Amino acid sequence: MKTPCDESLISSGAPGTPCASASAPWILTATILGSSMAFIDSTVVNVAAPKFQIAFHASVVDVQWVIESYGLVLASLILAGGALGDWMGRRLVFLLGVAVFAAASAACGLAPSIRFLVVARSVQGIGAAMLIPGSLAIISASFDEKSRGQAIGTWSGFTAITTALGPVLGGWLIEHASWRWAFFLNVPMAAAVIVLSLLHVPESRNSRAQRLGWAGALLATASLAGIVTGLLESSKLGWRNPLVAGSLLGGVIFLILFLWVETHISSPMVSLSLFKSRSFLGANLLTLFLYAAIGIFFFLFPLTLMQVHHYSATAAGAATLPVIVLLFFLSRWSGGLVARYGGKLPLILGPLIVATGFVLFAVFSAVFSENGNYWKTFFIASVVLGLGMAVTVAPLTTVVMASVDRDHAGTASGINNAVARLAGVLAIAVLGIVMVKVFSTHLNRSLATLPLNSQTVREIRSKEIDLAGMDLPKNLDANASAALRDAVSQAFLSGFRLILFSCAGLSIASAAVARISFPNVETRHLPTSTNA
Repeated sequence: MKTPCDESLISSGAPGTPCASASAPWILTATILGSSMAFIDSTVVNVAAPKFQIAFHASVVDVQWVIESYGLVLASLILAGGALGDWMGRRLVFLLGVAVFAAASAACGLAPSIRFLVVARSVQGIGAAMLIPGSLAIISASFDEKSRGQAIGTWSGFTAITTALGPVLGGWLIEHASWRWAFFLNVPMAAAVIVLSLLHVPESRNSRAQRLGWAGALLATASLAGIVTGLLESSKLGWRNPLVAGSLLGGVIFLILFLWVETHISSPMVSLSLFKSRSFLGANLLTLFLYAAIGIFFFLFPLTLMQVHHYSATAAGAATLPVIVLLFFLSRWSGGLVARYGGKLPLILGPLIVATGFVLFAVFSAVFSENGNYWKTFFIASVVLGLGMAVTVAPLTTVVMASVDRDHAGTASGINNAVARLAGVLAIAVLGIVMVKVFSTHLNRSLATLPLNSQTVREIRSKEIDLAGMDLPKNLDANASAALRDAVSQAFLSGFRLILFSCAGLSIASAAVARISFPNVETRHLPTSTNA
């Protein structure tokens, strides 16, 4: 899902020289296509995951790395990417980001191995860290205050549409061509963005831009990489493995260094002083909990649909459309709730509705196995989840903007945006461990009841890290194979249901944070997001 505060980053950005009226549609087209590449890629890759897991005979940890490597680099460098554009030139950095993203996408599509794919995804993250803030900054610099609101609305509407249609189109390509087209899809889009930008987008800079906080950016990346490496590899190697222990220790040390550097340099990447505001701290904790739940859900749900319920890639891509559609159509209405009731009430009710959606997914995941009717099960849960996110996101954006003074609005928006991306990275790493453990425990219990010889049981246990994507032994008869496949599916669903209840708990924690952190008075009304 798109992160909060995207629109606020535009509205709070430093103004530049307004573009010529004839260039305005082309600037919006270029920035919409550029942003959409990154938004689409984040969702399509989840749909493609079951396919490249099979193609490379990969474990779920390998699949996690494909998702995590992109998110890790993007979350760590997105603030530095925005600052780089202010300093070097917004169009230049945007074009560099698009070019790097396109080249990395082509490399992903041509990947001969899962490790090559992980490296290429990391490079994609570097490109996204330049193009995402660059596209937002270009809109901010190219439109004056009078026309900026309409430009933001146009950008929001079209990026919401492309984000919604991306998984469906990508799923169709994956189903009828190859999972590699989930990445190749970016190349022609990038070519169009580069041509339009060179012809129509003016260059702009911020003359007051401060020095880049590269030390903070590199330390943040090293810290996150160490922690994520330790968490992911623990499922495969165990907690006592030197790589796991060393990565976690290194990650913590780099985190401490990051905090020290950010408090002792004149131009920090993250202004830690902003967290002295109770409302700003609360808004970011709420974002961390809520987007952690969303991140792990959108990672596991396509795997569940395709590997357990045997959905096609197209159907899996379309299954969560109600969430995105409701988010788009109801966000303007939910923004009005802030003006009427203040930010606190929507930010309590919204996450509670989201929690209800996750509980419904958990309940319906058992019912679905029996009747297989999407419209009576997952569709209802998707509608509730979408309603909850629609009630939450616009008020969250407004509270973030209202929790700091106007001079720090852009910085606050950028931090909250980065926190939302970081939340998904950490959730997949942490709750992925829980998923593997529950799957293993439940499957081993089932194996004890099946008429399988000890060698077959050992072979199956050696593949538990693959979850529902594991290859079954070839020497089984039809009845034993069917019983084993059912045991694998039930083990996966047991883990998935526990994760869904954990997501509900995170959502409830978000509501509790809102209850404690935000004042009862109405927040200052600012332009709100029209989608997440």
